[in-house]
Amino acid sequence: MNTQTTRPRTPEQRKHDTLHRLTHDIDAWVATADAESGTPYLIPLSFLWDGESLLVATPEASVTGRNLWATGRARVGIGPTRDVILVEGAVRAVGGAELTDELRAEFATKTGFDPSGLKTPYTYFRITPQRLQAWREADELEGRELMLGGRWTVR
Repeated sequence: MNTQTTRPRTPEQRKHDTLHRLTHDIDAWVATADAESGTPYLIPLSFLWDGESLLVATPEASVTGRNLWATGRARVGIGPTRDVILVEGAVRAVGGAELTDELRAEFATKTGFDPSGLKTPYTYFRITPQRLQAWREADELEGRELMLGGRWTVR
């Protein structure tokens, strides 16, 4: 994807580009915070976009896993700084009947990572966007909000 533009993208083009990136990118920076101290923690994780949420997996005893369980919130950065998508989302653990063999296989196929064969127990989490921003350069700072309150601001 060409990140050099001569003029800002329309909101519709930004949404289209964002959905493409969510579908095709593999890795993101996931920021969480400790529920008591507020200490931030940042880690790269692979993700699967299902059209409504990002699915990530992390060791259940990790700092990220503990923070996601405790706060139910995350902030995710996808892409380089000059073509970034920022997602603020509500988080919930995925398990039981929802964590099907098909979902695990889809995650493993897209990300190239299958935690089910590891000795360390992993938890899958869904991050559902509540706020989503996307921009490339300073000329796209205005209008960078593509989702607010969990709803797309652009058709």
